[in-house]
Amino acid sequence: MLKTEVKTFSMLIDGQWTESSNGKTFDSVNPADITDVVGRFPAGTTEDAIRAIRAAEAAFESWSNTAPSKRAEILKKAASLLENRVEQYAEELTREEGKIIFLARAEIKRSAATFRFYAEEGLSFGGETYPVDDANSVVYSIREPLGVVSVITPWNFPISIPSRKIAPALITGNTVVFKPASETPLIALRLVEALVEAGLPAGVLNFVTGSGSQLGDPLATDPAIKAITFTGSTETGRAIQNKVSLTTRTQMELGGKNPIIVMEDGDIDLAVNLTIKGGFDLSGQACTGTSRVIVMRAKADEFVSKLVEKTKQLKIGNGLDESVEVGPLANERQFKTVSEYVRIGQEEGAKLQIGGMRPEGELYEKGYYLQPAVFTDVAPNMRIAQEEIFGPVISVLTVDSFEEAIRVANDVEYGLSASIVTKDIATASRFAKRIQSGTVKVNRTTTGNLINAPFGGLKNSSTSTFRESGRVGLEFFTQIKMVYLGY
Repeated sequence: MLKTEVKTFSMLIDGQWTESSNGKTFDSVNPADITDVVGRFPAGTTEDAIRAIRAAEAAFESWSNTAPSKRAEILKKAASLLENRVEQYAEELTREEGKIIFLARAEIKRSAATFRFYAEEGLSFGGETYPVDDANSVVYSIREPLGVVSVITPWNFPISIPSRKIAPALITGNTVVFKPASETPLIALRLVEALVEAGLPAGVLNFVTGSGSQLGDPLATDPAIKAITFTGSTETGRAIQNKVSLTTRTQMELGGKNPIIVMEDGDIDLAVNLTIKGGFDLSGQACTGTSRVIVMRAKADEFVSKLVEKTKQLKIGNGLDESVEVGPLANERQFKTVSEYVRIGQEEGAKLQIGGMRPEGELYEKGYYLQPAVFTDVAPNMRIAQEEIFGPVISVLTVDSFEEAIRVANDVEYGLSASIVTKDIATASRFAKRIQSGTVKVNRTTTGNLINAPFGGLKNSSTSTFRESGRVGLEFFTQIKMVYLGY
């Protein structure tokens, strides 16, 4: 790719594009080629975060009283703008985050669809009336916006996750301070630009970039912050939860260690394909990604043989190449972490069947590339079977029964997504009932969820308070007021 002069971008506070208060910046770098600087962004400060909060606070009254149809119109127009710029934004997303271009296009389109979904759902989301014995009274509920909401998002789905948080927040009348991950500020900025161009008033959505150490505290503890919606690691989510006040509402979507169980009657080819897709799409950097395969011992050899062969055939490279199936890891920290887990797995006694190394060749020298890895002879108590790796590393565990498979699947701190491969409806039903997971799949990959369906985890994968996505995704951003009207 032809290198061009690095462009400097801005934050958005109270409708004004601005640099950080101290003038410092940071670079967003292409993980496929670290010599390619995608953009330069303000390194926001605590002062900038407070200014953004004050702007959102001042804009709340007007925005909360804006006609719902007007709010919906803005979301729909922003959706159209995203759809019209799919190719540009997909290329920028791939350069910035590393995912293959096909998945980048799909993410832009999904974000637009999310805006349209909430534009419609928000118009019919309200209170209820309640039966009452007093003939001269009416009892009903009103759903009101909360106020200022902090939206803090990760780099792995850097436009679709913000969309499913910001859209329901705005349609219900809240104002927002949005802090994206520092690895992917450009595509987050494109989302903000679409909303501004669509007519969003000044101060309703404020956009700050920089490190969590500088911006995080006010976004969690300022008295004006009425709610925090966060997606990221369990460790960071726990830290935020411990900071907030008693009355600050939180929505945390956190880590996962997602299993797929392969039964003896399951289609092995299907199981292999689901494992490849769930474990190696996005280079394994999905909270719902498949990281454990629990396979019946009688089918283990066949499964592993086919899985290794399929893994060997995957094309690794720059996601802008339409033929590439696995892109780089998102940053140097991820590369080192995942490489360390490969070492740990071998130290623990697991057998590395394939991958786990940087591919050879000039193409890979400037990027954070790692060959997808498959471990066998994995015991349930090994760290690679217990801890979230967030990379293209799959652990295969063998069991002798459905009961043992369920015990192994549930024996982790997480409970985000899980799948089973079976032809037996009774086994599938027992699995759905007994698996400790917020998302349950049968003969489908652990990754992916519908825009119109709730999403969230159990155990340490979530605060288990309010679900994201779907119509219920609107509930987090509203509070209920009961009205007893006598006449």
